[in-house]
Amino acid sequence: MKIKTLALFVSAMLSTGAIASTQQSALEQRLNQLEQRLQAAEQRASSAEAEIQQLKSQPSPPQAIATATTTAPVAVVSEQSVNTTTDNQSPKLTLSGYGDLKIYGDVEFNMDAASRSNGLTSVRHSANTDWANGNNERWDINGRILLGFDGYRRMQNGNFAGFTVQPLADLSGKMNLDDAAFFFGHENDWKVKVGRFEAYDMFPLNQDTFVEYSGNTANDLYGDGYGYIYMMKEGRGRSDTGGNFTLSKNIDNWYFELNTLLENGTSMYQDKSYHGNEMVNDKNVAYLRPVIAWSKDSISVAAAMEAQVVDNAYGYEGADGQTVDQSSRTGYGLTMTWNGMKNNPDNGVVASLSTAYMDAADETDFTAGVNALWQNFELGYIYAHNDIDKFDVTNAIENCDNDCWITNAGTYDINTIHSSYLFPNVMGMKNFNIYLGTYVSWVDADNDASEDSDNTRYGGRVRFKYYF
Repeated sequence: MKIKTLALFVSAMLSTGAIASTQQSALEQRLNQLEQRLQAAEQRASSAEAEIQQLKSQPSPPQAIATATTTAPVAVVSEQSVNTTTDNQSPKLTLSGYGDLKIYGDVEFNMDAASRSNGLTSVRHSANTDWANGNNERWDINGRILLGFDGYRRMQNGNFAGFTVQPLADLSGKMNLDDAAFFFGHENDWKVKVGRFEAYDMFPLNQDTFVEYSGNTANDLYGDGYGYIYMMKEGRGRSDTGGNFTLSKNIDNWYFELNTLLENGTSMYQDKSYHGNEMVNDKNVAYLRPVIAWSKDSISVAAAMEAQVVDNAYGYEGADGQTVDQSSRTGYGLTMTWNGMKNNPDNGVVASLSTAYMDAADETDFTAGVNALWQNFELGYIYAHNDIDKFDVTNAIENCDNDCWITNAGTYDINTIHSSYLFPNVMGMKNFNIYLGTYVSWVDADNDASEDSDNTRYGGRVRFKYYF
């Protein structure tokens, strides 16, 4: 009995030891697995820390800022990115991060009614550049939509640089361009600007709606056989055949500007005709247009000159076979403005007085204009006097088809009265305006080619202006 009891005790002890050994082996395996997992976690943490240190050592690009003329949200991403996760991810607007970007535009559509369309003057009365002169009354809907993109970057020391581009889509189905320029300088000090744009306005018309230069101020200004209203715009810019380079400087109340326009000089003449002769371009012209302006409170005064400085740039072939230079043109201008709206926006008066004089090859032109704006109503008068020394009558009659008014040398006067009225904030929208415009023009010439014809033109316009 003792032997059996001892055998059972020894067997139990051996079984318990085997069970304990088995349990200890399993525990050791679990501890080994936990240790391996801890080591793997430490490796991942080390790799993540190394990546963070590497990212910190790289310079980060400046944060892009987007501004708009409306309150609509704009998505901004400081670094370029693409959708790589899923096809359902929303698209993002990506900017380079170099300064501010402004996106804007406006709609300008006109409904016109005018008397006989064959013109008395070189002033355009339509934004539709495809419209041609004729003998019928004109009923027209024209206009365009402008899209603007402006970039601007300013440094803490006041240095800045930027660009502007303004494509146009007009109702004739064509794409055009208003401004496209690059500029840089120091704020409130100096500025350099190059591209396609208009320099300082030396003949402001305030809220004019109908009597205007629709299109480019450096192209098709002079219509041979018609009255020329010279407004210091020949060297102002926005040309289809060249570009501008402008230097400007601000000193207290003074402003200095020197604009240089390089272009094909014959683009200024409609149909390339001047004094009955066809202009042939030999080399591009260069207009220098210095402006000095002073302003304080409500008063501003500006004086300017524009001169074509390239000799024998264009002309016509004379009877002896030699080219007759017609590219000599020098103009002078003075303008004064009283802007009472600065101190009284609701009831202030804006009044302008401008004069301009052109000394050109075989011709002199003088223009004076006065206009005033008060309570959304504008009224203005423009007087022009032209004196032509030479005129090829034979060529003029053949080219004009009896539609021209001036086909001989001599003097003639042009009178124009224009007015407009603004209906602001249409339907309670601050960005929607409607303008009513009207004009009447007549010519008094000592060599009128159409003595029995009416020399008066008039018209009216409704303009829809919407900003976005």
